[in-house]
Amino acid sequence: MKTLLSVDVEDWFQVENLKQAITRDSWDGNISRVERNVEVILESLDKNNSTATFFILGWIAERFPQIVKKIHQQSHEVACHGYNHELIYSLSPENFRQDVIRTKTLLENIIGEEIIGYRAPNFSITDWAIDVLISLGFKYDSSLFLTVAHNRYGNLKDYKISSNSVFELKNDFYQVMLSNIEYAGVKLPWAGGFYFRFIPYSIFKRGIDKILKKKGIYIFYIHPWEFDPKQPRVKNINLQYKFRHYANLKNTESKFIRLLNDYKFLPIRTVIPQKTKHINE
Repeated sequence: MKTLLSVDVEDWFQVENLKQAITRDSWDGNISRVERNVEVILESLDKNNSTATFFILGWIAERFPQIVKKIHQQSHEVACHGYNHELIYSLSPENFRQDVIRTKTLLENIIGEEIIGYRAPNFSITDWAIDVLISLGFKYDSSLFLTVAHNRYGNLKDYKISSNSVFELKNDFYQVMLSNIEYAGVKLPWAGGFYFRFIPYSIFKRGIDKILKKKGIYIFYIHPWEFDPKQPRVKNINLQYKFRHYANLKNTESKFIRLLNDYKFLPIRTVIPQKTKHINE
């Protein structure tokens, strides 16, 4: 059985739930807290002998290359989260291609190693995006989150979706699905994020064990801003979005440490049959 850990590296002001109050043009005017929050995650992983995949925004990598370097130097996987955290289905295929090329190139230049993994912002994956990723040399996508609980997540309608957590979507290209748990025929989200913060840990752990027993693989995700209860509080946003963003932030770090004590986590690349290449090879 394998437990895989992923971190979607974005700052507090780049979250979709706050978009109605914080425009893209204002990002550079906000105080960044991402470096401190990534450091908290790295320290916890190091103390508990776990490694992870960090899906990093190109916007972050361009301004904080030291974060990317440190993640890589500590033997974690660096992967692509796009540049501007835009929902895929809001972009044209060509704009999406350029967004991904820009980020992949940035990350590869920083770490000197091929980037093989991608995750869509807000899991907004589409069928045509898969073809773009394959054409750019990616080996896997980890964006498919089959659940009833969110209105922004994308889907793959043109592909046969396996019941396995990791499966070959096309020749030599893999899908790593976010974990859910089925109850009365309904798929409930059980992969991390808000659900991890909101659900009592003992119940969440029982769900993980159930998933591992059934599928043998569990995929978890979290964001750096979820470790930061002192982040600025944004007003004038939808109450539902406000709840999703701020609920139980004060408990994230302690629950995360419990999770790392109970399971040893690995990066996603460990379940992908592909040797990572160095750029200069």
